[in-house]
Amino acid sequence: MQLRLETMDARLAGASQASAQTRMQLVLEPVDVWLFRDGRPFDAGSDHHARCLFPPYPSVIQGAIRSHELVLRGVNLRDPAAVAAAVGTAEEYGCLRLCGPFLARSDAGVLTRYFPVPADAVVGQDGRAEMLSLRQGQEGVVSSIGERLPRLFFNPGEAGKPGRGRWVAENDLLALLAGNTVRALPDRCLFEYEERLGIGREDSIRSSKSELLYEAQYVRPARDVGLWLEMQGYSKWPREGIMRIGAEGHGAFFRTVAPRPWPGLDLSGPLPPRFKLYFAAPAYFSEGWQPESWAFAFAGSVTLEAVALSGYETIGGFDWAAGRQKASRRFVPAGSVYYFRSDSAVRLQPSLVNQAVTQWGGEIGFGRVIAAEWRG
Repeated sequence: MQLRLETMDARLAGASQASAQTRMQLVLEPVDVWLFRDGRPFDAGSDHHARCLFPPYPSVIQGAIRSHELVLRGVNLRDPAAVAAAVGTAEEYGCLRLCGPFLARSDAGVLTRYFPVPADAVVGQDGRAEMLSLRQGQEGVVSSIGERLPRLFFNPGEAGKPGRGRWVAENDLLALLAGNTVRALPDRCLFEYEERLGIGREDSIRSSKSELLYEAQYVRPARDVGLWLEMQGYSKWPREGIMRIGAEGHGAFFRTVAPRPWPGLDLSGPLPPRFKLYFAAPAYFSEGWQPESWAFAFAGSVTLEAVALSGYETIGGFDWAAGRQKASRRFVPAGSVYYFRSDSAVRLQPSLVNQAVTQWGGEIGFGRVIAAEWRG
């Protein structure tokens, strides 16, 4: 199975070979199933169940991209100095810049990206998603965040459920952020999980180990569904090929696709007096759900009016070069929405890497936001 996608023309492909700074957009599709584990340590004997996360975090994809770059360059993987010179280290990424990965589906050659339903929306029994009503806060409302935000969310009509596990196409996301009602898709329309049993192995004697049975969760994307990402910094990638990705070294077909603009307001220009940021990817802030000051993100003064988010995500991983677990951090999950007000024209700080509103990981795709105007 291969995604039927539009490809870059020869001129654009040639330019990507000529310059390491040219942006390249790719779609990855599975050879079979994929396994993207969450941030918890796992090996046979320490836990019996490996949970799969899909789509994977940007930190997972950057590892796969950097590993394939080493293969393309023919770098000696047993030479740490050569590896670091070619692609950097576990948290020093060199020239690599990423956006994604995001779910993508091809329909008759037209590629559509899918994003999580915003945290400030609810989904009814009919699968329709609508925004919660944003109103001025009321006296007597008790909050656990330690401070009072000026506005609160209220259900506009029939009771619905939060949209976790639901997805909207990018055009529908923009319509939803503007206050319209759209259709949200459940996971099963885009991918399904499969549970498989395994047993620990003793490689030295080519035999299984006693009492080391475990269960792993794999993901099988639906037909014509894959992962979209944008890459900048590596110039020698072919227009298509096969690479290893995720746990157990499962395969992915990759191919370049025609460039697509980032949805929402232009992040390089002034933002409206009232705007909201939808986090398409998880973001890290020094104070948990917010930074100590928003000055790191905005050139100009802003007031945070309201926040819609659902819990947090702990993201870590394993540093294969150092042979140890990476530090775990708590992230604001994808789908979170932050409402801002400003009395003067503001814009994102030009120093933000990848225009990513995050205090860690912006180089590899964390903190990517979609901006929209809000009224009220």
